[in-house]
Amino acid sequence: MSGQNTMRVRIEDVAEAAGVSMKTVSRVLNNEPNVSAQTRSRVEAAVEKLNYRPLASARVLAGRRSYLVAMLYDNPSSNYLMEVELGVLDACQAQHYNLMLAPLVYDAKDIVSKVESLILQSQLDGVVLTPPITDDAALLRRLDELDVPWASISPQEKNRRIGVVVDEQTAASDMVEHLAALGHRRIGHIKGHPAHGASRWRLAGYRAGLKRAGIAYDPALVVAGEFFYDSGFAAANRLLDLAQPPTAIFAANDDMAAGAICAICERGLSVPRDISVCGFDDTPISRHIYPALTTVHQPMRDMGRLGAGELLKVIRDRGAGGIVEVPYALKIRRSTGPAPA
Repeated sequence: MSGQNTMRVRIEDVAEAAGVSMKTVSRVLNNEPNVSAQTRSRVEAAVEKLNYRPLASARVLAGRRSYLVAMLYDNPSSNYLMEVELGVLDACQAQHYNLMLAPLVYDAKDIVSKVESLILQSQLDGVVLTPPITDDAALLRRLDELDVPWASISPQEKNRRIGVVVDEQTAASDMVEHLAALGHRRIGHIKGHPAHGASRWRLAGYRAGLKRAGIAYDPALVVAGEFFYDSGFAAANRLLDLAQPPTAIFAANDDMAAGAICAICERGLSVPRDISVCGFDDTPISRHIYPALTTVHQPMRDMGRLGAGELLKVIRDRGAGGIVEVPYALKIRRSTGPAPA
């Protein structure tokens, strides 16, 4: 073993230690099928014992792959992006893939050509698409034309071939029913950016929740936001300026809910004594502000991991992969309480 401390361990060494062929070692490292559980376990034990790390260049030459995927994004919520990114990275590391982060401007005229250049220059094996890029029809068509596998995170159309979704509409409806159960009848909603599918689903859920609670929809109580803190602050002030302001505000994400709480407090009001506030996502900011935010938990890291995992299945086997639906949960914290008398 002393020699292995000074010389790089080769795939041949792993094969010899495991008692298998180099091809079998390669199959295990690339998570390919047709390897028995016993053989896979033996190879993995040899890899761990010898601390073997495959050269990326050798893997590319052997498999004609770059072992590189990209996550494409344009999202104003850094909290959301970080959680999804960590999940994508988890999946890539588990499969010995590298991850490239590619920031884009979703409504730029050259977004398709920029992605095409990125794919060709980096020889990407596939891409993970995050909202709102996940719904860019022209980009999806071009990816298909280039035969580049892609996975969608929270697409507007839930029949996408590969990716991961949450039932955001039902989750938003449940949150509105939570507010109604506390006695709130004037419930405001801060919408997200119109280009995001999340905005559409969460607004639909807000309206469905009102209907289920027997509360008439009032368009004056719905204001536009853009998924970032300052837009939530401004939107909340518009709601507070109404002749009859809401007693509760449901913001379409946590960043905007945090901005709404700030706007309320700046007016000398108290959350939740005077106005209840809730959000969506359960990003770290929901637990770091005061009062802690009632919100919808969607497992963003798991979503990134599962979405990327489905993409890697497709890269290995073009007939594999699918849409995974993950569960949500209401996180009831101190920012919501009974409606004021």
